[in-house]
Amino acid sequence: MRILHLLNHTRRLNGHVHAAVDLACQQAQAGHRVAIASQGGDFDALLRSNGVESIFASHARTPARILTSFLGCGGVLRRWGPDVVHAHMMTSAVLAWPTCKLLRVPLVTTVHNEFEKGAVLMGLGTRVIAVSGAVAASMRKRGIAASRIDVVLNGTIGSARMRGRSEEPQALDHPAIVFVGGLHPRKGLPDLLQAFDKAFPHNRAMRLYVVGGGPHRDAYEQTARTLACADAITFAGPRDDPYRWMLGADIFVLPSHADPAPLVLSEAREAGCAIVGTDVDGIPELLDGGRAGILVPANDPDKLAQALITLTTDPSALGALRAKSQINLDHLRIARVADETLTVYRRAAGLAG
Repeated sequence: MRILHLLNHTRRLNGHVHAAVDLACQQAQAGHRVAIASQGGDFDALLRSNGVESIFASHARTPARILTSFLGCGGVLRRWGPDVVHAHMMTSAVLAWPTCKLLRVPLVTTVHNEFEKGAVLMGLGTRVIAVSGAVAASMRKRGIAASRIDVVLNGTIGSARMRGRSEEPQALDHPAIVFVGGLHPRKGLPDLLQAFDKAFPHNRAMRLYVVGGGPHRDAYEQTARTLACADAITFAGPRDDPYRWMLGADIFVLPSHADPAPLVLSEAREAGCAIVGTDVDGIPELLDGGRAGILVPANDPDKLAQALITLTTDPSALGALRAKSQINLDHLRIARVADETLTVYRRAAGLAG
């Protein structure tokens, strides 16, 4: 099958880019002819080394350049001749839709962030992939027919991005609690800082490591400095390979207020962390309904603190939760994601029911 992925760019530190790159490489490995048309970025070399063609396509949206972007994406589609076009961002879907209609090529879209105002534009697709059941429900509420939506839960295990990574755990003090994510309000880091401050008196050996960068880093560091446990909190900054920190962790915490289907949970589970996540969006699905981790309410530092106290004062509880993180782990493999996505392509082309 000739598969053309469209996305704004291929830069790191964007979850939807990681998901698209993982999928494209897996599809090429399975024998399909695969290309990504974008404005380029950090992953282009990885794509080429895995047999995925990189094509430049402007995604500029300014009034002066939008026509150039329309014509450019249309030209890529005409020249490359895909059997299916897979758009991963709203701009990509809008730019591809007219030419797909004209050439009668099925357009598949993936909704990675349904909370964005323009996410309804992903309904331009012949088929719409939701990265979790929660995202599918949100898109149905926005008016996209359930008959056009397919759920393909995110998963990264075994992906090309992960090959050759270091398997050496980061040296951390224990019990080590690790957060990996962007430092902006949606990820709920202030809740974790408050919860850690409440839990710390119960075990003063515990340490919190914050891995990631973002626009609110300075504010969050200032908040941490005001806490009694400030010396036990380390802001490690953004890392190209945060997996080592997960390997070194005892507990991985994702206190998000909104998170459609965070890829980081696949990695944290693969690393064998005990996992605590908020009961929002796709997080419960990635934790096997709560069997593979503890689910706590969002915006509730007290409940989060209770979970941290239990896990850092009861070694048996910690060990049991680390073991539970391995429940149904194979479901988070990229091979399963690619297989299910291929079924969606065939459905979009009228080849499957």
